Amino acid sequence: MDNAPSSPATEAIATQCCVVGGGPAGMMLGLLLARAGIDVVVLEKHADFLRDFRGDTIHPSTLEVLHELGILEEFLARPHQQIRSVRGNFEDFEVQVADLTTLSTHCKFMAMMPQWDFLDFLADEARKYPTFHLRMEARVERLVAEGGTIRGVVAQTPAGTLQVLAPLTVGADGRASIVRQQAGLAVEELGVPIDVLWMRLARSTDDPEQLIGRIRRGKILVMIDRRDYWQCAFVIRKGGLEEIQRQGLPAFRQQLVEIAPFLADRVAELSSWDQIKLLTVKVDRLRTWFRPGLLCIGDAAHAMSPVGGIGINLAIQDAVATANLLAAPLAEGRVTTADLERVQKRRLRPTRWTQSLQVFIQDRFLGRVIEDADATPTPPWPLRLFARWPWLRRIPARLVGMGFQPEHVQTPAAVNANPRA
Repeated sequence: MDNAPSSPATEAIATQCCVVGGGPAGMMLGLLLARAGIDVVVLEKHADFLRDFRGDTIHPSTLEVLHELGILEEFLARPHQQIRSVRGNFEDFEVQVADLTTLSTHCKFMAMMPQWDFLDFLADEARKYPTFHLRMEARVERLVAEGGTIRGVVAQTPAGTLQVLAPLTVGADGRASIVRQQAGLAVEELGVPIDVLWMRLARSTDDPEQLIGRIRRGKILVMIDRRDYWQCAFVIRKGGLEEIQRQGLPAFRQQLVEIAPFLADRVAELSSWDQIKLLTVKVDRLRTWFRPGLLCIGDAAHAMSPVGGIGINLAIQDAVATANLLAAPLAEGRVTTADLERVQKRRLRPTRWTQSLQVFIQDRFLGRVIEDADATPTPPWPLRLFARWPWLRRIPARLVGMGFQPEHVQTPAAVNANPRA
């Protein structure tokens, strides 16, 4: 972090809010602030949003936000799948865990859409507002500080050095956030017993539908339907990749077939370990999400486990709350640390509750399944209860679909969108 740029910038711009990171939190915040008439610059380090092994689940809470913005119909017109129930298979014991049709929302389903398509949609909507500016291939390298207050960032672009100065900088750049690293914000690690291997396998029209999780013989496989292929998440013991690779690729393919026998005719598609990516699972959160002139949200403030697929939607809720609480102070040019603290106070409780639930599921269920692979398989008591009393499925439907504290758009539409943009 510099007190001033170390050398003259090729380009220097000033804005009311600089958002670092073009993920779900950053793009939604940019859209909401621009709609409220705030000049906002979003910096995304990549040339596009097309990256594999990102979450696909757009939950009812996020769909409700799109409805409140008046853009839900446009979103649903894009290719997607609709998941109305969450089902699992535990050693051939199949059960519906969550029934999303019981929710009192406009959309009683999860929309399955590749995250890059979702981000493209948000970018297209945000560009309709003249105060929204998206800069791709802008890799933030350091913060600019003056007297202990963050004044902006310095980024590298194909054209050279870019300096963006703003009364507020928002770090929305994910779990490997350069913003929180540069700001020296303390991180609390919650510990995780699992990692995940991501891969893709062809999908057949004869494959089972809407059966997301499979557990068999101490192995856990989650399958996300991406129309032409399955995005597969294979849960392993933390740090267990080396042992799996030592056993060999044929043995790994056989493990996949043991969990999901219908994959037997296509596991040979995995011909190299390069096709299998390790997601190092982490659950953490900042003790303090802000400092003068700076706020972190989304994974930059709290890295989430993939359990429940709710990380995207929690990030969206952060963005909505941030816009609700900071749009007026930004418009008046008077964002204080008290304003930033209100954002953390608003979002800390649902973050803690969500992470506590994820850690409980990881430690008490997923971790034990992997460790006790040779034990006599018995469906956990919650699954047996869901099978016996269907009304209980409303509880996980609420937690997965809406979260502990859903946010609603309160910012005004101060600027009219240009439909031709």
